[in-house]
Formats: sequence, C-alpha cells, structure tokens
Amino acid sequence: MTTSTRPPAAATHGYISDKDRYLARLKRIEGQARGIHRMIDEDTYCIDILTQISALNSALENVALGLMDDHLKHCVVSAAKTGGPEAEEKMAEASRAIARLVKS
Repeated sequence: MTTSTRPPAAATHGYISDKDRYLARLKRIEGQARGIHRMIDEDTYCIDILTQISALNSALENVALGLMDDHLKHCVVSAAKTGGPEAEEKMAEASRAIARLVKS
C-alpha cells in the first residue's frame, strides 16, 4: 500500500481554479460510462462499444493529465521553492503518479 503526504484540509490544491470544469468533465464521463452500460444491455455491435470505451479512456486520460499539470505547477513548484525533504517527497510523489499514468 502506497502512502502519500497530503496537505492539511485547509490547503489549496492546484486544480481549485478549474474545479468546476473538472467536475463538468467528470459528469460527462459518468454519462459516457452509463451509455456504454446501456449499449451492452441493448446488445449493440461490439466495435461501436469499443469505440465508446476508447473515447471514455481518452476523456479520463485528459482529466488525469490536466490534474497532473495542475499538481506540478502548484504543489510541486511550491514545495521546490521551500526546498528540503518536502520538495524531494513532492518530486518523488509526482514521479510515481506519472509512472502509474504511463502504465495505464
């Protein structure tokens, strides 16, 4: 199990200025997932379902990349300015997250 050092609840996250946009995108992604469920329930042609799954994966990847970009620009840069062990941990944490994204 991987542990992460999360900022206190009062801390501002890098994505906060785009929070509404992320939530709207995730709502659309939920709709896409429900649509895929419905397609399978209605015995839709396999290739059409696979096309929708590909679109869903792409949408999730775009959200993940946006969040990663926000994290790097906000959390990692802030920690790097401070320096010390926190900066090293933020860099390692970001590297692990990037590795997980690349594997998926």
